[in-house]
Amino acid sequence: MTLQPTSEPIRVLVVDDSALIRRLVTGILEEEPGVTVVGTAPNGRIALERIAQLKPDVVTLDIEMPELDGIATVKELRRTDRATPVIMFSTLTERGAAATLDALVGGADDYVTKPSGVSSPAAAKDVVRDQLVSKVTALGGRRRTLARRLPAAAAAGAHPAAARTAPRPAPVAAGPGAVAPPSVTLRPSRPAGAPQLIVVGASTGGPAALTELLPQLAATFPVPIAIVQHMPPLFTRQFAERLDRISGLRVREAGDGEALLPGDVLVAPGDRHLQVVRDGSRLVTRFNDGPPENYCRPAVDVLFRSAAAALGRAVHGLVLTGMGSDGREGARAIVEAGGDVAVQDAATSVVWGMPGAVATAGLASAALPLSAVAAHLQERAHRRRLA
Repeated sequence: MTLQPTSEPIRVLVVDDSALIRRLVTGILEEEPGVTVVGTAPNGRIALERIAQLKPDVVTLDIEMPELDGIATVKELRRTDRATPVIMFSTLTERGAAATLDALVGGADDYVTKPSGVSSPAAAKDVVRDQLVSKVTALGGRRRTLARRLPAAAAAGAHPAAARTAPRPAPVAAGPGAVAPPSVTLRPSRPAGAPQLIVVGASTGGPAALTELLPQLAATFPVPIAIVQHMPPLFTRQFAERLDRISGLRVREAGDGEALLPGDVLVAPGDRHLQVVRDGSRLVTRFNDGPPENYCRPAVDVLFRSAAAALGRAVHGLVLTGMGSDGREGARAIVEAGGDVAVQDAATSVVWGMPGAVATAGLASAALPLSAVAAHLQERAHRRRLA
């Protein structure tokens, strides 16, 4: 992805204890016309100083570093700065996955994985570029939007320090009947009863959103939930285990041919499409190793389409924060089958790409701040059951 030149390039600070990785990342970003690297740092302690001095739009941050590692750096930064986007650099290992999830829950916005098993430096560069540039673009653009809103907030009487540390701008839609963002029209909510399945899609910002959402659902939640969170293999298993520890629900990485029962939360495994099909009176999972959709496997669209085909109007979709448009066509399938779809609102999304794509296509019946999503699902789940 190549950016078009602008008068204000996105300013990036690159933090890694490896000089080789710093050069690799800096070289990739400096090739992009709309991006400039304003500095580098070899550890978290120096990074915090340079963030305060340089005020970058985005920080790329290694996890394992001397002095102050990436997880501690994120947590320290978030004590005073909730706005600067942070992209973690991770390894595709058990330890790397666990540390990345710690960082995402601690306040990081997204991650990329370091190249492994590649054949050449050029191949390593391509692997990093394919993951990194679009994330820098999306998160840096959101940072710029927030920065432009701060003077208006101060002029309206907000304390400057409060404006700088605000986690997100004010919500734009607060629930059923709320006013949608400009250019977005919410659909009437059509189904009269409780769904038999809730399907959820998320990407950038999703781990933190789901970590906040699932513990708010009652342990007696009567509807199974199937989730696609864009993550590689190994990460999805560890993520499901973490959600299981903090939630009253039974959360696990999905297996092939599993029945979906009330209280179950199944997370699609990395690199496998997850589908839901009928097996007699049961709902069961099926894996699909077809090509990526929307550059993703698992893809939200695959799960949503299968749920619509299996359940018709008795499925409820939810699209949380994420880059791109994965979930839009799956949401269309749910709506055309008579079901309903809600999205996370722009104000509380890290990136309003996936939920925004559904909402601007006229497919969402509610645009909710994250804090209102659990109550929305509880209300839907306890209606009279749809046939």
